[in-house]
Amino acid sequence: MASQDWIDKDFYQVLGVSKDANAEEIKKAYRKLARQYHPDKNPGDEAAEQKFKDISEAHSVLSDPEQREQYDAIRAMGSGARFSAGGPGSGGGFEDLFGGLFNRGAPGTAGGRFGGGGPDFSDVFGGMGDRFGSRFGGPPAKGADRTAKTTISFRGAVRGTTVKLREANGSVIDVRIPAGVKDGQKVRVKGKGQQGPGGPGDLLVEVAVTPHSFYEREGDNIRIHLPVSFDEAVLGATVEVPTIHGEKVRIKVPAGTSSGRTLRLKGHGIRRKSAQGDMLVVVDVVVPKDLTEEALEAVRAYAAATQDIDPREGLETKAAL
Repeated sequence: MASQDWIDKDFYQVLGVSKDANAEEIKKAYRKLARQYHPDKNPGDEAAEQKFKDISEAHSVLSDPEQREQYDAIRAMGSGARFSAGGPGSGGGFEDLFGGLFNRGAPGTAGGRFGGGGPDFSDVFGGMGDRFGSRFGGPPAKGADRTAKTTISFRGAVRGTTVKLREANGSVIDVRIPAGVKDGQKVRVKGKGQQGPGGPGDLLVEVAVTPHSFYEREGDNIRIHLPVSFDEAVLGATVEVPTIHGEKVRIKVPAGTSSGRTLRLKGHGIRRKSAQGDMLVVVDVVVPKDLTEEALEAVRAYAAATQDIDPREGLETKAAL
């Protein structure tokens, strides 16, 4: 949503990245800050909650190439490019730029342009002005699409949810978010856009997904870190792990498993109608800090029994330049 307050918001500064940062740099900065200011880690801290919202908004815009292009163009215009949402009956109400922009043209001008020598926004917004009038010999054009944003939980993204968007006139639109929706993905609600000669346009809702502290999404796969004890890693074990679908699944840790090894649970990742991901289980061997004297003696006996095994054998060869 091209918001009227974009001019006053420096999303690059919010994320702590440069204006020429690539998509990966933006993603890394967002994840780091989202973990730091997540409401679950800062209960009751209103400042942290607002910071988290600002971070999510900045990431939502800068991670979308189309929105980032619009944002950069509007910011480059300066304060003279401030717009307000359309008045009563204009079909606005989501604080989107399009709500008032296309009602300001002089008589006889295209819907997406300003008359009287003003700036031409048809390139910035992808020629959306074509939707505001019928072409010669063609059917009446539908109204313009509207845009909105919403933030949902990680659980809601995985399993699907319904959000309610309230318009300026008080009416509420129910938006069904499908299971498996990705951060930054847009959900289309047909017939909820602005009215036009050929009927209403659609409402495009961009979804921001709150990161989870345990589960990490990679496409349709889910990655977790599984702590195992030293003896489980050495001797092998079958342990229970939780999944994003609320299940508890048993996974076999093979004998001799090193820390960092990734095991795969087929079908326990994101589940969508068209695809199904896996759960990637990264083994983290946990070394206890406090051991009894008996346990220490056992470790010393183990060290003596394996003294001829060099875990760093060949390291110098690998490190040679």
